[in-house]
Amino acid sequence: MAGRPALFKSPDELDELISNYFEDEKKPTITGLCLFLGFESRQSFYAYENKPEFSYTIKKARTRIENTYEKMLHTNNVTGAIFALKNFGWLDKTEVEHSGGVTINLVRKETRNG
Repeated sequence: MAGRPALFKSPDELDELISNYFEDEKKPTITGLCLFLGFESRQSFYAYENKPEFSYTIKKARTRIENTYEKMLHTNNVTGAIFALKNFGWLDKTEVEHSGGVTINLVRKETRNG
């Protein structure tokens, strides 16, 4: 059983279409880019990232969209951007790293019988 034919002949062809999307779209999104490129789902788009010849191009496009959301963090309406960035793997937790050791001194109290 043969698979579906490739949507793109080369990374350069894909990169050119992605550039066209970013020139035309003022608020780029992953799903918007997927639809523009002819993918039927985000999963199909992400699958192209696993193809060595297209990996760089897909990662670069995702980073461009991530950058758009990151810039939105400097506005007054950040809730949507935070949600989107979490889907890109960002975390909103604080981690404290402790280095060094902990010394515990035990003191034995002696009692006298008598």
